[in-house]
Amino acid sequence: MTEVNPKLEESWKKRLSEEFHSPYFKKLKDFLLEEKKRGEIVFPSGTKIFSAFEHTPFDKVKVVILGQDPYHGPGQAHGLSFSVPPGIGIPPSLLNMFKELKNDLGIPRPSTGNLEKWADQGVLLLNATLTVRANQPGSHQNQGWELFTDAVIREISASRTGVIFILWGKYAQAKEVLIDTTKHYILKSPHPSPFSADRGFFGCKHFSKTNEILASEGQKEIDWSLD
Repeated sequence: MTEVNPKLEESWKKRLSEEFHSPYFKKLKDFLLEEKKRGEIVFPSGTKIFSAFEHTPFDKVKVVILGQDPYHGPGQAHGLSFSVPPGIGIPPSLLNMFKELKNDLGIPRPSTGNLEKWADQGVLLLNATLTVRANQPGSHQNQGWELFTDAVIREISASRTGVIFILWGKYAQAKEVLIDTTKHYILKSPHPSPFSADRGFFGCKHFSKTNEILASEGQKEIDWSLD
């Protein structure tokens, strides 16, 4: 974690350098080092923490899908919200996203839960907290990550125009205050979790709506298929 800044993708490093030198980020690094000393297993691995930024450089961001925590099971988290690496079982919320994708655009359920293809097209898959202790959801909340990812959202809001922010669930929707809604688009619905998907996530048509907005902005649409 002490070498975190040099490894960040260049366009983001320029934009976020102040964050890396702030007191809260030093405390966050100290917290993560302490976790390591105690022998805690932390997901994702250090090289994957900033994967979302590697796949989606600042000037390429078209869409932001906000998540909350990384997955906390073995092998699941790899630095992209909602995504899992190839060969890992598809978690329930992502399965519901794929159901909506089929209902919305007729795209059959993919064989993989790896969303890198979306990220490489300009979909920033951003969790509010970028690490988690194994099998303990929420265990790295309120340690500084939220300050960092809020700064990411503010920077996109301030320096870009026409970005589509997809806010699923109350936690993500609370981030709307960070976004200049006169310059950007907001799509909101309940979370795709099995606990709330039936309350309005199914039928939200956010995948087709995103492409309609991109087309209206003269931008290339997202190919949401994964296979």
